[in-house]
Amino acid sequence: MLIRKPFLHQMGIYGLKINDVQEEDYDIVKITHIGFVDEYGIEGLILLRADDGKEFQMHAFSGEVARHISEFYSDKQYVPTIYKMLEEICEVNELLLVKVKIYESGEALRANLYFTGKTELVLRNYRASDAIALDVYKRQLLISIAILRPIPNVCPYWYFV
Repeated sequence: MLIRKPFLHQMGIYGLKINDVQEEDYDIVKITHIGFVDEYGIEGLILLRADDGKEFQMHAFSGEVARHISEFYSDKQYVPTIYKMLEEICEVNELLLVKVKIYESGEALRANLYFTGKTELVLRNYRASDAIALDVYKRQLLISIAILRPIPNVCPYWYFV
């Protein structure tokens, strides 16, 4: 769902601000590992870590998405993808992704993407793995603190890129 700020003002909703203070129930995380759950690279895996050491192991998404995220984070030249296309659309329209908020929605992880530039807009309820893949420039990545856990070790059967 695409929400543009002018449309919200017309409806009398004034609460959407991209530069709002960080919500207390979200924490800033960084990607510490990108890899696969299986040796064939079919299921992707990302480890997200907050500054306090709590982590979230995100998996059950396409290994292809994990490969794209790995290429973005290693600054390799990558093949044109839907992610690259959206990046170019944003550049042409002078939009910049400023933060990604990840949250649980039932059994799935979803994300809201916050853009600013000529206009402010929020893309709501997209797949979390795709939203992370779009965060090419490592902007503010937020995750609900309800799903962060203290995790002592990385599982030995994961295959990192």
